[in-house]
Amino acid sequence: MQTRISSKTRLLWFLIVILVVLTFLDDYQGWRFLLLGLGGAWGASYLWAQSLRRNLHLQREMRFGWAQVGDKLEERFNLTNRSNLPGLWIEIEDHSTLPDYPVNLVTGVDGRASIQWRTDGLCTRRGLFNLGPTTLHTSDPLGLYQVELYDPRSVQLMVTPPIVPLPQIEVAPGGKAGEGRPKPNAPERTVSASGVREYVPGDALRWIHWRTSARRDEYFVRQFESTPSGDWWIILDADESVQAGVGATSTEEHAVILAASLADRGLRLGRAVGLVSHGEPLIWLPPRQGDGQRWEILRSLALLKPAGHPLGDLLAGLRTPLGRQASLVIITPNAHGDWLENLLPLLWQGAVPSVLLLDPLTFSGLGDAQPLFEQLARWGVYRQLITSDLLDRPEAHPGKRGHWEWRITPTGRAVAVNPPRDAGWKTLQ
Repeated sequence: MQTRISSKTRLLWFLIVILVVLTFLDDYQGWRFLLLGLGGAWGASYLWAQSLRRNLHLQREMRFGWAQVGDKLEERFNLTNRSNLPGLWIEIEDHSTLPDYPVNLVTGVDGRASIQWRTDGLCTRRGLFNLGPTTLHTSDPLGLYQVELYDPRSVQLMVTPPIVPLPQIEVAPGGKAGEGRPKPNAPERTVSASGVREYVPGDALRWIHWRTSARRDEYFVRQFESTPSGDWWIILDADESVQAGVGATSTEEHAVILAASLADRGLRLGRAVGLVSHGEPLIWLPPRQGDGQRWEILRSLALLKPAGHPLGDLLAGLRTPLGRQASLVIITPNAHGDWLENLLPLLWQGAVPSVLLLDPLTFSGLGDAQPLFEQLARWGVYRQLITSDLLDRPEAHPGKRGHWEWRITPTGRAVAVNPPRDAGWKTLQ
């Protein structure tokens, strides 16, 4: 801990010099009493400040090293005074970079004593932040000497985007029967139908469910329990020129939440999920399974910032690494459709896209989605319009959920749970 004492005794020194001169010029006893009093106050204040400088110690602890937007962050402070003299007032100044996190306060501590308190705040923004360093300000009772104790210890906190259930959003499956990883002893001729979905290019005509297609006036095909699906490639459009809205109500934040939630859903279903986005920085995570991939996706989304790279260029770069029969999930607020010419080669290659368009009109932006949707319909591409209220759920907003209060089940449903009480504390290093 770095310490420093600054003096505010210029006036006091000036008075002492005057009293010394008066004492030599005049034999009046009052000058001696004043000189003794001021000198004694100066000496006592200096010793008091030095004692606080050497004996004040602050320990700062937190729970965990990462959180989600909307989670509660809890810290524990322990201020110890090993001096016999009390610290009548002590100001704790926090230098954390976490937004909207008030930790600063003024307190006091008796001699040979310690005090402990807890603070909590909400993680309102995704990103990588620092908790700490911390500065303590105090002084002697007369305020003649200011004591500053700087504690450089800090810890990084990763705040990831929230994961919300998405019951209204579907992903067109990219695999066909006989490909991927089928269940043991379940050949195609013995599979059982578990539901229907919209027809997409490449589906076998023999799997069309004619009764549902006639009722809905659109082609639907049967889904089979043992039919494997291809990998999920989530393509997030981070082109800053097409974003709309501000802050938490922007297309940027909604797209990030949507990508995180879809990735979590796919991984829970046992799919290999990847993420690609040409923002700042570039994200290129090929499809993989497991909790490690979930963390890599959430970490990448937490740090993502928009940049000037169009979606069309991103799609053009996918032609070589993209495998056959992969599910391509495109999340974009770009309703102009200038990227469609780069999507067509991927269709010819065998990719099965799902376009999730963030409706710019509902985000106070510009753009008519109807022409784009008509073109996608002619190509048989699954598409869905995402409005600004689709993700308007309590667990997606800061202040509406606390840490550990929500759990996403394997079916994508969010349920409330009680926070565990055995979570340990981590000391800032």
